[in-house]
This record gives sequence, C-alpha cells and structure tokens, in this order.
Amino acid sequence: MTKDNKVIAANAAFYTAFSTGDIAGMERMWADDDAISCIHPGWPAIVGRATVIGSWRDILQNPERPQVACAEPQAIVDGDSARVLCIEIVDGTALAAANHFRRVGDGWRLVHHQSSPIAQIVEQAQEEPPSPNRRFH
Repeated sequence: MTKDNKVIAANAAFYTAFSTGDIAGMERMWADDDAISCIHPGWPAIVGRATVIGSWRDILQNPERPQVACAEPQAIVDGDSARVLCIEIVDGTALAAANHFRRVGDGWRLVHHQSSPIAQIVEQAQEEPPSPNRRFH
C-alpha cells in the first residue's frame, strides 16, 4: 500500500469510528500526546489529548449526533506528516474538512481535525461586472 493509500485508509477509519459511534476506535485514531488539536464546526479550538478525546466522547455518546460521510479525500504526504482534505457531508450539508496526521510506527495518527461550512458566493442583484468586493456567506 502506498503512503497516500495508508493515509486515506486512516482517514476512512476516522470517519468509520465517527459514523458508528466507536469511542474506543476514535481514541485509537489520535496521537497519544498533548500536541493534538481539533476545531469542530462552530466551536473554539480545542488543544490537548484529554480535551480533544473528551469532545469526541461527548459527540459520539449523543444519540442525536449528526450523520457524517467523507467525500473526495485528497492526501498530501510530506515525510512523517500528512493531511487529508475532503468534503464532509453532515446531515446533507457540505463542510470543508482537513485531517492532519503524523506517522507513528507503521501507521498514521490524527494530530488535528478541522471542519467548517463552505462559503457560498451571493450573486449581486444588479447586472454589473464581478468586483473584488463580492459578499460571501
């Protein structure tokens, strides 16, 4: 399996743990140190293993947790670091996501996850050429 495929497989395991509510599997996905971080949509940054894992435990134990699927994953591997950029489909809404990994032994462990809504361009009502002052929402 190539490096890119291994990172894509680790990314898929992360989303499987999320979608199945597998707390133990989610814990295994993350690096075992306090240099990890996460930014859930609409949340402030979370830093440190206990806080990051605690946030996932709270999300996964919630019976109304959202359904999440990963689409269009693209791996970028640079030595012992990698990131996967993808689209998360969360209850039918598309979010941009970045999952950063560190090589640990023969595998890849998460060190950062971030997802956020994708901005949409709001078309101007007037018929004028596009300007650099377009509004984003």
